[in-house]
Order: sequence, then structure tokens, then C-alpha cells
Amino acid sequence: MILQTPILALLLAAALSNAVALWTAWFGLRVLRGWDIASGSRAQLRLERRTGLASTLFGFVMLIQIAALLLFVFNADRMATLFVGAMCAVGTLNVNAYGFPALYLKIAVFFAASLWLILDRVDRQGRDYPLTRLKFSGALLIAPLVLTGAGTELAFFLGLKTDVITSCCSKMFTPANDGIAAEMTGTAPATALWFLGLAGVAVAATGTVSLAAARLQWLFALAGGVFFAAALTAIVSVISLYVYDHPNHHCPFCLLQREYGYVGYALYVPLFAGTALAMGAGLLSLFAGTGSLATVLPGALRRLVWASLICHGLFGAVVLSVIATSRLVLFG
Repeated sequence: MILQTPILALLLAAALSNAVALWTAWFGLRVLRGWDIASGSRAQLRLERRTGLASTLFGFVMLIQIAALLLFVFNADRMATLFVGAMCAVGTLNVNAYGFPALYLKIAVFFAASLWLILDRVDRQGRDYPLTRLKFSGALLIAPLVLTGAGTELAFFLGLKTDVITSCCSKMFTPANDGIAAEMTGTAPATALWFLGLAGVAVAATGTVSLAAARLQWLFALAGGVFFAAALTAIVSVISLYVYDHPNHHCPFCLLQREYGYVGYALYVPLFAGTALAMGAGLLSLFAGTGSLATVLPGALRRLVWASLICHGLFGAVVLSVIATSRLVLFG
């Protein structure tokens, strides 16, 4: 089982990420102890040169971690045919106790990696690298997350047994169960769509204000977070029903399958990207008063907000297309 190509690719990426994350965390401690941009000492100059190398390597690993989330989900869906009772990625992830924790950790690393890459890009544009301490502090926090995710992922893959009878998505996404999945499934379709629509208006309004006034990006980030929660709830509660043309099929993972046109990727990629970009704008807005970033930060914030709004708009367009082309009638 573990010798399958996607699994080997994921484990290789995890091993590389662990090695670089550990080295970057060790180097980050040196930066936090000895970084002094005003100093012209040999130690400071050596530290500055190595900082560029460390940032490049860690940034490369963060990109790998972002791609690994997509590969992990794709592989879990592809492997569903190997397990009795599995219809999609849910069945694969339910084969043992490490499947869903591994997924949640990968999602957490995705957002952490996205924010770190945004910080790194802006820091390189400042003449005195004003965010260096902050981004290496972030690397120190991200490293344990990467290591924990890799360990959980390895435990999940080692625990995959084809003789295990797993549960399908219809057992998980039903209002009869307990937990957040059941709560999302049990949300009334009209309520979910209204919540999504209002969250979309909030994103558009706060994005427009932040672009026009060049401030309040933190409010845009907050609206993006609310929209993310509303979108996931709506996908489970109602959007999935329109995709499947079925009033009781709520699975958000079957959307990733070929028979449904891989529409899940068209929904999740812009949703996750838009949320990460909005969070990045909110984070960068905290450093608006930083001297060397005074001329750089406004443009960076505008680009992040615009990119996030475009991603949110793409998500909304896919949702409207799904509803318009569905044969299912839920209202009226």
C-alpha cells in the first residue's frame, strides 16, 4: 500500500520538509538572538547572507506543503476503490484514526505556509528586511506543525489495510450524527445560502473600502474568515445537493470525482486561495507604520485584496453556475 507513487511522493515531500523545517528553526533561533541590521559586524553580515538562503529553502518547502494538500486529497479519493464501504475520500480517511487529523493538519499548514510566503515576499522588498525576526519566529511555530503533520500522515499511510471495512460519506454527513459535519449537514438550505450571500456582501464591501481608503484590511480578513466558514457550510448543506441532483447527498468530497466534473476543485481552490490572501492582507496591515515598507506595503496590500476578491468572485461564479444548471428544485 505504502509503495504507491502518490504516497511515496507525499512521504518524500514530508521528509524533505521536516529536514528543512528543523534546520530553519535552528537557524531562526540564531536570528532571534543575534539579528541587528544596524550592526556592520562580520557576524551580522554572515547572518544576512545565510538568512537569504534559509528563507529561500523554507519558502520552497512551504510551496511543497501547499501542493501536498491537493495531492493528499486527490490520493485519498483515488484510493477509495481499494477499501470495502468507501465511496470517496471520506472512506479512505476513515480507514484508521489518523486520516482526518492528517487532513486537518495539512489544511493548517496550508494557511500557515501561505501567510509565511506573503511575509517573506514583502520582507525582501524592504531595504532593511524589517520582517525578518517576525518571519523566522513564524518558522519556529510552523516547524512543529510540519513535523506533527508528517508524523500523522506517516501513521495514516502505515495503518491503511485493505481488509478493513470503512464507512462511507452517507454515514458521516447526516443530521442523525453528532459533530460539526452533522451540524453543517443539518443547516437548512435557505439559511446556508442566506449566510453565504451575506458573507459575500461583507467580503465585497470590506474589500472595496480597503481598496478605496487604503485601510481596514483587518476587517476584510475577518470577513474572509466568515465567508470561508459560510462557504464550507453551504457546500455541505445545499451546494452539494445541486451538484448531485439529489436531496440527501451532502458529501463535500464526492465533488472531487470525475463523474461530477471535478467541480470540487473549482470550488475549493479559489475558496482556500481567497481566504489565505485575505488573511495575508490583514496580517500585513499590522505593519503599515514600518518605515522601510512605507512605499512597498500599500501596493502589496492592494494586490492581495484584489487577488482575494477575484478568487472569491470565481467561487461565487462556480456556485451560481452549479445552481443554474442543476435539475434539482429545492425552493418553490
